[in-house]
Amino acid sequence: MNKLTHFDESGQAHMVNVGDKASTHRIAIATGKISMLSETFKMVEAGTHKKGDVLGIARIAGIQASKKTADLIPLCHPLALSHVSLEFQTNSKDSSIACQVRAETTGPTGVEMEALTAVQVALLTIYDMCKAVDRGMVIGDVKLLEKSGGKSGEWKLGE
Repeated sequence: MNKLTHFDESGQAHMVNVGDKASTHRIAIATGKISMLSETFKMVEAGTHKKGDVLGIARIAGIQASKKTADLIPLCHPLALSHVSLEFQTNSKDSSIACQVRAETTGPTGVEMEALTAVQVALLTIYDMCKAVDRGMVIGDVKLLEKSGGKSGEWKLGE
């Protein structure tokens, strides 16, 4: 098991020095989902929510959040993201919406935190826009699915 890199030898938190690491193309894909009442789900899916296009606004919120990750997570490096995309998958059987984010950069450190932050803020935006009609929504199953680039190379959940 690797050591925790955000602590020095004396146990003090620090920002990892990535100055000597090679710049490589890096990709991270993360996912999560929000479950809600079927009436709420139908409103979001049909686009009839009085606040407007819930998924469109959540998409923009997720992209914005990916760009602000270093402002939110204290030891993350600010990154020049080259691409961020969000896809939503609706599931009428369990009245849920899954969000998948793909984040990319070329640099000395990965984009896992940016992808994970984007997923969570997109789902929180859906909650915020729908809470007036459904306060019991549940956000969960947020996880990194895969990452590539850098010294550690390829990683996929479950492999």
